[in-house]
Amino acid sequence: MEPGFWIDRWARGRIGWHRDEVTPLLRERWREVQADKGCRVLVPLCGKSVDMPWLAINGHRVLGVDLAQAGIDAYLAEQQFEPRSEATAAGPMFDAGPVQLLCADIFDVPADMLATCSAIYDRAALIALPPAMRRRYVAHVHGSLPPGSSGLLITLEYPQQEKDGPPFSVDEDEVRSLLEPAWEVTLLERRNILRSEPRFLEAGVTRLHTAVYRLRKH
Repeated sequence: MEPGFWIDRWARGRIGWHRDEVTPLLRERWREVQADKGCRVLVPLCGKSVDMPWLAINGHRVLGVDLAQAGIDAYLAEQQFEPRSEATAAGPMFDAGPVQLLCADIFDVPADMLATCSAIYDRAALIALPPAMRRRYVAHVHGSLPPGSSGLLITLEYPQQEKDGPPFSVDEDEVRSLLEPAWEVTLLERRNILRSEPRFLEAGVTRLHTAVYRLRKH
């Protein structure tokens, strides 16, 4: 998707991917990632996710990246932080205590900046991208993280022909094709969520699962 697509979605308040509560699967599964306390966790396409302060409360520093300034502004306002920023090569970096927010296209973030993170939490990035962009995304983002990094990846699986993305369906075969052999990919859970997703039901989707993966970089 082009950057303007997401900026327009924020401007029009069409942010159906946002959740006002911490993602239950993050609460339930993050400990299995075994990320070191104090490590920096990358949250790509972060928006104003309340998962970021949860990660911070649980002992991590967080680098959230989003190209929509509106999302970052909303996070700072809702978490009651003054909008203080400094310039970086990729874009303005906003300080929110243990959470730092970079306003930039994830593809423009320098590899050496991504390499300061040794964990990744991806709930809304991979599934936000069309097929042609996913391999480029993984090569740049996951490829820049240092050896020994770990992560939690949450995807959706549904018959793609039944509904246009985003969010897109990314099945287990594709996840493994994108990440292996550089990463060890472990499927932790696959959960049927169709009844709890009215937008998918209204679109006529007949099957919808969320899948959760633990990632470890060799």
